[in-house]
Amino acid sequence: MTRIRHAARQNKTMLMKTGSYYVIHIGVAAMVAYAVTGNLWASLTLSLLEPTVQAVAFFFHEKAWDRAAKRKAAAAAGMSADRPVAQPV
Repeated sequence: MTRIRHAARQNKTMLMKTGSYYVIHIGVAAMVAYAVTGNLWASLTLSLLEPTVQAVAFFFHEKAWDRAAKRKAAAAAGMSADRPVAQPV
């Protein structure tokens, strides 16, 4: 349980973003599914299943982009630190 709390605190903004995306996605999916099927139960089922899978995928997508940005920033900082400074002659 402690690992889950730590992970939740560490990723709070990303989890909030994922949650808001999830709620919006369910609403859109429900409207589209109802427009296509005309069946309330089918639309509710589809609107809960697909966005749930998408929300999990979105979270890991955001984690990957965050990790890539950190690597890029670390590489840029390392390159500027390793670059020789031109000395005036």
